[in-house]
Amino acid sequence: MKTKPIIGILGGIGSGKSTVAACFAELGCKVIDADAIAHEILDQADISQKLIHRWGTGVLDSNGMVNRDKLAGHVFGSEEALKFLNALVHPRVLERVEAMIKAHRSGSDISGIVLDIPLLMEVGWEKRCDFLIFVNCSEEKRRERIAKNAKIDIEQFKKRENFQISLDKKKEKAHYEVSNNSDKSDMAEQIAQIFSSITGSSE
Repeated sequence: MKTKPIIGILGGIGSGKSTVAACFAELGCKVIDADAIAHEILDQADISQKLIHRWGTGVLDSNGMVNRDKLAGHVFGSEEALKFLNALVHPRVLERVEAMIKAHRSGSDISGIVLDIPLLMEVGWEKRCDFLIFVNCSEEKRRERIAKNAKIDIEQFKKRENFQISLDKKKEKAHYEVSNNSDKSDMAEQIAQIFSSITGSSE
């Protein structure tokens, strides 16, 4: 039986990791989006109560749900605060990811499993992957995308990157590299070639 490869995506903020994951999805892979899982976990009653206990109700939005932007304002800039948040959220995220991997590996219509985990190496999950893809994207392009999407400002961009493993180390760890400095069609072609190589070596 052909083994379904587990593929992890590495890259800087705004490099287009989720776009790369979407390209793999078009090739029949199942994408596990850790960010979406973390969203759900932040709003679990016991987690949100611990966040309120530490930072007050200012971390909530008008509906009483955790506001990720407000939370980020407290967390990025303090290594101790980031460790506190990660210790709360990451074990539950990774437990859910592991369960999803187990479920998807038995799916006959799935050709591979892609882990779209923002801090993949930071939480040690590169060891769980059969293959790692590094998304190479210039800082100028990444800043452009961040400004366009308006998810975080440049100051937050710098703060968050300071708490992450360097891009050089991530690139060094990767089995494959994809360039995301042009358009999606070019990247999709690169991903198709990489996946062909991966599936060939997974047989």
